[in-house]
Amino acid sequence: MNGTGIHDSGYSWLRLLVTLAIATVANVGMWAVIVVMPAVEAEFGAGRAESSMPYTLTMVGFALGNLVIGRMVDRFGITTALMAAAVTSAAAYGLATLAPSILVLSAVHVALGLGTAVGFGPLIADISHWFLRRRGIAVALVASGNYLSGAVWPMLLAGLLAESGWRQVYLALALITLAVVVPLALLLRRRVPVEAHGQAEAAAALKARSAGLSPRALQWMLGLAGIACCVAMSMPQVHIVAYCVGLGYGPAVGAEMLSLMLLGGVVSRVISGLVADRLGGVLTLLIGSTLQCIALFLYLPWDGLVPLYVVSAVFGLSQGGIVPSYALVVREYMPAREAGARVGFVMMMTILGMALGGWMSGWIYDLTGSYRWAFLNGIGWNMLNMGIIGTLLLRSRPRASAEAV
Repeated sequence: MNGTGIHDSGYSWLRLLVTLAIATVANVGMWAVIVVMPAVEAEFGAGRAESSMPYTLTMVGFALGNLVIGRMVDRFGITTALMAAAVTSAAAYGLATLAPSILVLSAVHVALGLGTAVGFGPLIADISHWFLRRRGIAVALVASGNYLSGAVWPMLLAGLLAESGWRQVYLALALITLAVVVPLALLLRRRVPVEAHGQAEAAAALKARSAGLSPRALQWMLGLAGIACCVAMSMPQVHIVAYCVGLGYGPAVGAEMLSLMLLGGVVSRVISGLVADRLGGVLTLLIGSTLQCIALFLYLPWDGLVPLYVVSAVFGLSQGGIVPSYALVVREYMPAREAGARVGFVMMMTILGMALGGWMSGWIYDLTGSYRWAFLNGIGWNMLNMGIIGTLLLRSRPRASAEAV
């Protein structure tokens, strides 16, 4: 522990637990829209593409929110950002229940995505300031809040949706968001002392010089890598249900495989956090990207029911730790005072990669009538990511025995 006594302390772990609880609730916006999509489609008589627009615009808002709210965290602190985001999300839920058309509903979901974003990149950036020796596992656990939210909330909301409809689901989520996020945000008012940032600036500058890259150049390098890895990641995550339907297994089987991926992703994030505490963010990121590439290759020769379950589990266990590792690389190489904005930018690029890859895989399927070339496209993008991260690793000097935040 360094001289300030704030890192890896009892308060740090308490803050981590509070942050994880917030993340599990704040992230529900990006999953709730998926849960209510069939009901929305039926109510408005919309087509499949039209009823998917609220989710697409939620992700657009989510991507922008990671950048905008990240900057807010750097300037005003996480508590202010959380409270503003909670009000934004609650207002968006409320306005959605009044939507007279699918077009209005879709527009409202931009604001919902914007508010939801506080549960990902901004929380990851904040918790990274409070850990030194265990920063990897701390960041991984907070990032897991996104997957935990996706695993828990759809089951909790299913009964209310069946009994009262999607509008009641959204009203309930508006109240839950305010009742949980706002009080918990007040517990995070304490901020890292300025002197702790000073030590981090020196450590980050040393690493950046060793790689021969300016913070801006490294940020764009990581952004391109983030797009590449998430174009690859999106192929199974976005299309596994459609892939299973096309193979004749039905949507329920595809949903089970998606849940298996998400649960595997939680395990992967925890393991990757432990690994990163020993090997650093860059090498951990390269390991995760390599494992993801291998998992994508496994989809090519096997499309039987049991093999697909196994490969989907392997894929989840491979890819979960990739995105949190970007935050660790940012903290290792870039100024601590800019952590919110820098992490937010890279997280935004990974989300855009997911959106691009989801569309691209569907486009390739429409052209070829098969997902085989979509998997190969993902593998190609994955190799680009491996090349970028491998270059960064080669340009960097060996890790020092101890690092500062």
